[in-house]
Amino acid sequence: MSPASYDEIAVWYDERIREGPLGLFHLFVVPEVLKLAGVVEGRQICDLACGQGAVARRLAKRGANVVGVDVSSKMLDLARRYERDEPLGVTYTRDDAQTLAAFADEAFDGVVCNMALTDIPDLGKTLRSVARVLLPGGWFVFSIVPPYFQSPGSPRFVQDDEGVVSGIEVRDYFSEGFWRRVEPNGVRGRVGAYHRTLSTCVNSLVDAGLHIENFVEPRVTGSLAEFAPVYESVPAVLISRCRKVSGYGGREGMKVGEP
Repeated sequence: MSPASYDEIAVWYDERIREGPLGLFHLFVVPEVLKLAGVVEGRQICDLACGQGAVARRLAKRGANVVGVDVSSKMLDLARRYERDEPLGVTYTRDDAQTLAAFADEAFDGVVCNMALTDIPDLGKTLRSVARVLLPGGWFVFSIVPPYFQSPGSPRFVQDDEGVVSGIEVRDYFSEGFWRRVEPNGVRGRVGAYHRTLSTCVNSLVDAGLHIENFVEPRVTGSLAEFAPVYESVPAVLISRCRKVSGYGGREGMKVGEP
């Protein structure tokens, strides 16, 4: 595997998670992700694209047996340092989310991917790999920035007459593929992202045999709402829980006339 884009920003990213706007966003999103994951005690869980292990540690504290997976060796170095400082039994493996070659079929009860699917080039391969490593009936919980608010040319924040951000202007929604924000200071300005429409995301889940059980767009509250009040009006995150459907081969396996 070649060096990952997050290798270059690992320390910067970890600092921003612990403090600043990224930290506020993290404090809002992760509890919602854990809520959809449900009871994890005693379960084998994969934290996919785990970064510095923030979600993996939260899962371990809830009694899960956690394996964190990431392509960035620098991010994994940070994750292992946190594990040394506070041993929770989390193990970390460097692997490509698109193949998960290090893991056997049906290795996990659940897979979590927090705010990372847009960092991965091939969504279809990734979701098929997720389905492969899940036990029959296993679940997949993921969170992403809503694709209808983060696309090439977006977001552009709309201000009212008093200079308060009151909405988001969306551009180039149908332009799927890699993009990088013009402003260089944020995550998307530094490493870019892969944009897909919502329909592409949903159809990719269907094709992988992952049945959507829950789909939520929680309204921002607390400190993040004070920092970015626009997200009280529009969703800042989209979170879903899916279930592996045994024996389902995706849309290609459907007969003509089937819904």
